[in-house]
Amino acid sequence: MTASISDNLLAWYDKHARDLPWRVPPGSAAPNDPAFPYRVWLSEVMLQQTTVAAVKPYFAKFTATWPTVEALASASEEEVMAAWAGLGYYSRARNLLKCARAVAELGRFPDTEAELRKLPGLGDYTAAAIAAIAFGRRAVVVDANVERVVARLFAIDEPLPKARKAIRAAADTIMPDARSSDFAQAMMDLGSHICTSRAPRCLLCPLAEACAGRKAGEPERLPVKPAKKAVPERQGMAFWITRASGSEVWLVTRPGTGMLGGMRALPDDGWTARADGSGAGPLAGEWRSLGAVRHGFTHAQLTLTVMALETAQEPDGEGVWWPVSQIGDAGLATLFAKAAQLALAAA
Repeated sequence: MTASISDNLLAWYDKHARDLPWRVPPGSAAPNDPAFPYRVWLSEVMLQQTTVAAVKPYFAKFTATWPTVEALASASEEEVMAAWAGLGYYSRARNLLKCARAVAELGRFPDTEAELRKLPGLGDYTAAAIAAIAFGRRAVVVDANVERVVARLFAIDEPLPKARKAIRAAADTIMPDARSSDFAQAMMDLGSHICTSRAPRCLLCPLAEACAGRKAGEPERLPVKPAKKAVPERQGMAFWITRASGSEVWLVTRPGTGMLGGMRALPDDGWTARADGSGAGPLAGEWRSLGAVRHGFTHAQLTLTVMALETAQEPDGEGVWWPVSQIGDAGLATLFAKAAQLALAAA
């Protein structure tokens, strides 16, 4: 059974593999190019909790700006955070730069899971993915797509997250010794396009005959997920402070840790996922409300009211007057990009 699963999956992948800018064609050996592990690592970090469609333009921009890990390592945090703006989960960008600098100091990417896990920001999944895809190592690569495929294939009905140990063990039993890179990516593709969360396309699946979940008539039920917890509603304010007849806006850089850490932003009233903002503005004056934007975080839903003031004063603290006409180049986090769009529409 194990051999037929891997053989059938690889035969399917040979015909149906996605054409992605960080991949080599099925059956191809990893290029003898030091930039290849860099591209694999960069794509895997970007793809965490993000879609392929969203990642492609960011991957193209990063690899054009910083074609090697050494080039990225020499970039400033401000440059990297600005280039990452809009991709979300900004701690990934900070760890990306830390990891690039660690790899540059080593002189190369390590080629084993154990050594890769020592790098900043690399967990079990990312280390296994790089080991398998970039270096052809036999590594058990389990992302959300693979988790779903394996849970259905073996009818593992223990609820997540407890089921992950059994899922990983089951995935190990079908992992072939050869073509580790192709197998890992084939499992990802199968989960992305065939064994989908809803309405899986079982008639097109190369593993349908071996799938215990399908035989039980309930593949869509697996993996069993815990009940979702309600997230709190938070209220906050962002401040659109302009001068010079509205041609410049005051921007700040958020602290390096915490929500949207290190990102360029509008000043705000100190809201967090745990508490509402104070409602206090950074300057005295005739503030006017421009409306509000909504944004979802992992641990909270935020309603952010955008307040506007034109002033000749400079707010306390560090910041920069930024040309309003170039606000799209400021690298604002998505939340503050929404607030800026609202302000511009009200101008």
